Amino acid sequence: MALRALPLPAARLGRAVLTAGTPPEVSGVALLLPDGEADSHRRPSPFSYAVQLPFARHLAREGRPDGLAVHVVRYRWRGWNATDADLAADAQWAADEVVRRYGDVPVCLAGHGMGGRAALRAAGHAAVTSVLAMAPWLPEGTADEAEPVRQLAGRRVLIVHGTNDERIDPELSFRLAARAKKSNRDICRFEVHSDGHALRQHRAEVMALAADFVRGSLFARSYTRPVADALAAPPPLGLRMPLAGGFGRSLRH
Repeated sequence: MALRALPLPAARLGRAVLTAGTPPEVSGVALLLPDGEADSHRRPSPFSYAVQLPFARHLAREGRPDGLAVHVVRYRWRGWNATDADLAADAQWAADEVVRRYGDVPVCLAGHGMGGRAALRAAGHAAVTSVLAMAPWLPEGTADEAEPVRQLAGRRVLIVHGTNDERIDPELSFRLAARAKKSNRDICRFEVHSDGHALRQHRAEVMALAADFVRGSLFARSYTRPVADALAAPPPLGLRMPLAGGFGRSLRH
């Protein structure tokens, strides 16, 4: 399945939304936000979108019966670019495009790395009801509130991080989740033991976890028992939930 660009008005600026799957009737949308760089005004690499294909296809296939449309956001630039927060701005623009195209449907922002940070930062958009941040890139100052969490209030949030991530310290996402949990009970975090930043070693389990969260959050489906338990558990238990091998092969509860 190839991604195709939609003829959107801001495409001339470099932004675009690429379609991975659209059912006949759309009831919810997942916007996938690729990884990026800390500082760069270069155009995004096509590779950053290619690596999203397996995840995009999986979500589109799993969510089609619910009316899930899956799109990948093409940024203007590769970089976050300090206070400009360009990737978060592009995520908010994409959410605006969802509203323009589909109307009042719930949106899940799902990002990896720097895209995970963009998903968390752009969560305050009125259409966004849930956020999935995989190995989110976060600044070292997260502990003293350099990264805001107020915009996560009222959203369901899942953070997934490999314990062997050598690019981003997994403790940064734990500390952010702990701060957010103080004002938002609907946040949980899973640790993928022995996995790195790309979450390749346990990709099947990560994709199954992501699909379960996206469908449960957008369409009021029941979560699998581990996700439901993680959301209900007090910190730190629900923020250090191990992702079990074989997740996704068991029956839903």
